[in-house]
Amino acid sequence: MKDQFLGSDEAVVCLDPQTDATLPSGASRREFLKALGAAGVGAMVLPASGLIAQTAPPANRANPRRIDVHHHMYPPEYVKRRGSVGSGSKWTPAASIDQMDKYGITTAIASITTPGIFFGNLEETRSLARICNDYGAEMVRDHPGRFGLFAVLPLPDPDASLREVEYAYDTLKADGIVLLSSYGGKYPGDPAFTPVFEEMNRRKAVVFLHVTVPPCCTSLVPGGPSSMSEGDFDLTRTIQSFLLNGTFSRFPDIRYIVCHSGGVLPVMAGRIQDRFPKDRADRIPNGIFYELKRLYYEVAHATFPAPLGALTKFVSMSQILFGTDYPPEPIETTTKPLAEFGFSARDLQAIDRGNAERLFPRLKG
Repeated sequence: MKDQFLGSDEAVVCLDPQTDATLPSGASRREFLKALGAAGVGAMVLPASGLIAQTAPPANRANPRRIDVHHHMYPPEYVKRRGSVGSGSKWTPAASIDQMDKYGITTAIASITTPGIFFGNLEETRSLARICNDYGAEMVRDHPGRFGLFAVLPLPDPDASLREVEYAYDTLKADGIVLLSSYGGKYPGDPAFTPVFEEMNRRKAVVFLHVTVPPCCTSLVPGGPSSMSEGDFDLTRTIQSFLLNGTFSRFPDIRYIVCHSGGVLPVMAGRIQDRFPKDRADRIPNGIFYELKRLYYEVAHATFPAPLGALTKFVSMSQILFGTDYPPEPIETTTKPLAEFGFSARDLQAIDRGNAERLFPRLKG
C-alpha cells in the first residue's frame, strides 16, 4: 500500500524553515525521507501537485541576485580615528563579498553607519568625509559590479557638504548620498541645510536616510542601549522635519530611502497627519500621505511580521527595497523572516532587485 502522502507517483516539496531548502518536485520517497531527516522536525511537507506546487513559498531561489541598499563599510582610517566600532572592527571588503555570496547578494551599496563622522570638530569631519568617500569609490573600482557607494557629507557644515556633493557625483560617480537622521540635535529639514537639498534636488539624488541616536536621548531609559528603539523614533522625527519645513514638496526630484521598514513611521503616519499644524498646510500641498507613500523603504532587520505587515499596508510593493545592515546585523536576521512572510515570487523579485534597478539603472541586468 502506498503511503498516504508519499506515494511514488506523487511529487513532494520539503521546506526547511532554517535553511529555506526544498526538495525538487518529482523526488523519490527515499530522497524525501533523507531530506526530511536532515531538515529535522521543523520541516513541513506539502503535496507538490496542482496549485500548491505553484504557490509554495519561493524562498529557495538559487540566486535571487539581490541589491543590498543598506550595507556598511569601515575604512581603516575611519576605524583608526573613531576607535571602537563593534562588529566593524574586523570588517573588510572581502568579508562583505563572502557574506554577499552566501545570501545571494549581487551588489551592496556601501555607506558609513551611525554615529557618522561628526564628533564636534568640523575640520575633522571634512577630512573624514573625503577619506571615507575615496575609500568607497576604490571599493567600487576594485570589485566591479559588487559594490556601489552612498557618499557621506560633512554635515552640519553646509558649505563643505555642497563641495562634497559635487566631488561625490562628478569625480567619484557615487550612486547617492547617505544622511543620518540628525546632526547634533539638528534635523535634515532645518532651513540651514536648504542649499544642500537644492543641489541634491538638481542632481536628482538618491538619499539614504540612516538612523542615529541624538544627544538628547542617549540615556532616557537606563539599563539598555539607546539603539534598542531610539533610532527608529529619531528617523520619524527626521521625516517630520521634512514635512514641517516643506522639504519634500520643494525638492521633489530627490528620491529617499528610509531604513528599517520605516521604523515607527508607518504606524505613526495617521497620527502625524491628524496633528500636522494647520498653519503649515502650504508645506504639504499634496498631503502628508502623498509624500510618505512616494518614499522608498528598505527592510534591513525589520522583516519581522509586525513591521513588515505595517509597511505593506502603508505603501505599494514598488516602494520596498532589500537591505541587510551588515555587519552590525547578521544578514539572516533579514533574509529568514523575509522568506517566511508569504510574499509571492514576483513580489520577492521586486524587493530583492527589481525596485532598486529603477533607482539605480546602472545595476540593471
